[in-house]
Amino acid sequence: MATIKSPLDEQARKATGQALQGALIDLVDLSLFAKQAHWNLTGRNFKVVHEHLDEIVDLAREGMDDVAERAVAIGVNPDARVRTVADRTEIDQLDAGYLADDKVVAAVTDTLAQIITRFRERVAATDEPDPVSQDLLISITSELEKQHWMFQAQTS
Repeated sequence: MATIKSPLDEQARKATGQALQGALIDLVDLSLFAKQAHWNLTGRNFKVVHEHLDEIVDLAREGMDDVAERAVAIGVNPDARVRTVADRTEIDQLDAGYLADDKVVAAVTDTLAQIITRFRERVAATDEPDPVSQDLLISITSELEKQHWMFQAQTS
């Protein structure tokens, strides 16, 4: 069986791997969260919110692929199996059934704020062990913060 030799020492690989794995869980569940809202959305602002949710899904899916590939590049196996995501997610789940657009906007705004807090912690945690992974996490955090701003603006 082939293995990937890490460019990082063991301690840096472990610290960075934990940060990337946490980011992967957040992004996988964010994509599922946003799609669930997208499919069940109702309300006056349906079209705008419906389309905006797809931007979140696209951001999350692109980010999770980049994070998982970075993990493999440093010799860490990413784990986004359903059971792993379900067991480790910190995202509050949406109710089943139809969801009012104003409640979805509030839930997405809150969820993004929580994810951003965790991403900023991961950015700090990767500062010394792996600036390359840190750069990736900074880039994703920037996009999450942009989306947070855009959803937050809809609540005013």
